[in-house]
Amino acid sequence: MKINENKLNDLLGKVVTEMGAAANGPLVTIGDKLGLYKTLSESNSMSSQQLADATDTAERYVREWASAQAASGYINYNASDKTFSMSPEQTAVFGNAKSPVFMTGAFYAISSVYHDEPKIEKVFKTGEGVSWGDHNDCLFCGTEKFFSPSYEGNLISSWLPALDGVIDKLKNGAKVADIGCGHAASTIIMAKAFPKSQFIGYDFHDKSIEQAKERAKTAGVSNIRFEVATAKDIPGNEYDLITFFDCLHDMGDPEGACAHAKSILKTDGTCMIVEPFAHDSLEENLNPVGRAFYAFSTMLCTPCSLNQEVGLALGAQAGEKRLKDTIINGGFSQFRKATETPFNLILEARP
Repeated sequence: MKINENKLNDLLGKVVTEMGAAANGPLVTIGDKLGLYKTLSESNSMSSQQLADATDTAERYVREWASAQAASGYINYNASDKTFSMSPEQTAVFGNAKSPVFMTGAFYAISSVYHDEPKIEKVFKTGEGVSWGDHNDCLFCGTEKFFSPSYEGNLISSWLPALDGVIDKLKNGAKVADIGCGHAASTIIMAKAFPKSQFIGYDFHDKSIEQAKERAKTAGVSNIRFEVATAKDIPGNEYDLITFFDCLHDMGDPEGACAHAKSILKTDGTCMIVEPFAHDSLEENLNPVGRAFYAFSTMLCTPCSLNQEVGLALGAQAGEKRLKDTIINGGFSQFRKATETPFNLILEARP
């Protein structure tokens, strides 16, 4: 088969770009941990020496780090005075932890999948799964850091208001179960916003629940508690609102999880399911967002589901149609897409 040189060069160019991205991953987490992005973003411009002095780091390392970031387009280099700076857009993505598009958390999670590559290679051959709790610890903090900014920027202002009648219930005092709460970013945001309501965060990963309790204590919220439980074993009943944040597709039996949620929900209650954004077909998802989510799904979501009972393995790119089928098969009679973002589908289910 004859090689097309132009296509070959295009592919090689893409691979070199990917090599740079993969190699820069650890530099992003280093820049975040050491405050390099934050410090640089708060200045008009800085030399590598000034940045090193301000962050109590070694100039030679900072100079090389900054050069790599400038080559990546993550920061800017000003050749006239040999200084570095960050634009408002770069600051939003790398320098401001409160920004709804703050992205450094993804790189912590990426770090974990490299650590876990031998485990995933093994299950490729056996078809078995890998439990969420058996992944490298970088995954848990990375998941929290990645999702938190989007939840902070959207949950109270647009996602909950898109649900029918839910805001009034939360303001007046509702009972809420946050299933698959992880480190409780979503639970704490809601508890702070609606002090008259009671929130219970549930997760089957005991170490995440331990962290959730610490996070809530630090946040100073008292209308919140946490328990270790699987989605099909959530205790209690008469919940006004049940939420699944980016976790339903990870479950081995998402239909069973929906069926149990319906059984403990009030007859006029609401279930909110937040899932990674996806179209319904593979060809529609062959884009940068789909690419990232398919990769995470291969390394994290699919193994997690296959490690559990049933092992339906919806994957992180299930799409609205398949999610609807799963939710309706779980017993809900009403379903609609409440809203969406470039990274999430926000779905509403009613009994």
